Amino acid sequence: MSTQLDAASIAPLSLHDPTHSSVQDSQTLHRLELLQHWDIPTGSKVLELGCGQGDCTTVLAHAVGEQGRVVAIDPAELDYGASFSLSTPPSVPAGKAESSRLDTSIGAPYTLGQAQGHISQGPLGRRITWVQQSPLHYLSSLPSSSSTSSPPASDAKAFDATVLAHCLWYFSSPSLILSTFRALKQHSKCLLLAEWSLVATHPSAQSHVLAALAQAALECRKPKSVSNIRTVQGPKQLTELALAAGWQLESETRVQGGEGLLDGQWEVSACLSPSFKREVEEQVNDERERALVLALRDACEASLEGLQGGRKGVRTMDVWVASFV
Repeated sequence: MSTQLDAASIAPLSLHDPTHSSVQDSQTLHRLELLQHWDIPTGSKVLELGCGQGDCTTVLAHAVGEQGRVVAIDPAELDYGASFSLSTPPSVPAGKAESSRLDTSIGAPYTLGQAQGHISQGPLGRRITWVQQSPLHYLSSLPSSSSTSSPPASDAKAFDATVLAHCLWYFSSPSLILSTFRALKQHSKCLLLAEWSLVATHPSAQSHVLAALAQAALECRKPKSVSNIRTVQGPKQLTELALAAGWQLESETRVQGGEGLLDGQWEVSACLSPSFKREVEEQVNDERERALVLALRDACEASLEGLQGGRKGVRTMDVWVASFV
């Protein structure tokens, strides 16, 4: 079956505003396209970290089939995602927790608990176990698969695959990503990653890259960030972390996001909002650092000049998709 047909059947299972169903359709289709680059056989037991409101979870549950299982982990509170203040119109449906600033700023019209509960009531619900816990805490609760210091045998590991799709920038530091990758090595046969690449093959995606870097430049100067862009890591850096944790790169590629993905528009709106500039002025004390963040914001704004449709013409940057064993 084609990914388009799969998206048409899977997307309606997520809680969304039916008057804006195309937004959910595009998010689901994107996850299905990521899946084409990963090897997840029917019957697999999959761990998903940073599941958010379940955009990728439903796709994974569909892929593993009746005999498979998805354990979906997210540390956020179940009422997370119901605020409206920065980057996305309230009409945007739920399910973008993996990939945009919206759940920590404007948010989706539904909470994490509402979105996950809705999926649980659907036909894929029995294949999914939701866990509200930090990844490291969850992984530390799993039984050790080996009593020796040597790595456990592949067939003794709890999960056939672990997926982190558009959630790595949520991590508070590179060291936390490294610790998570190391812990996963003990419990998962493979590591499947998808994250924004910081590459804009399509010229209209350059604004998305600049918006992400501007937000990251602000967030890294805060003692504690609650944004979804907390630690920007490019593909090379993420690969180095995975290798340091004992994983081996099996395959990687870059894919362009479909025209229906609005993540780039959401991030640009967040970056150019008055509240972002106000945060910079309040949070960044060093004048040179403040100038840097505002220069990135200005560059993002300037990149819209001549772009057909302005902000509505912004496309998402390319996505890095990788498999490690």
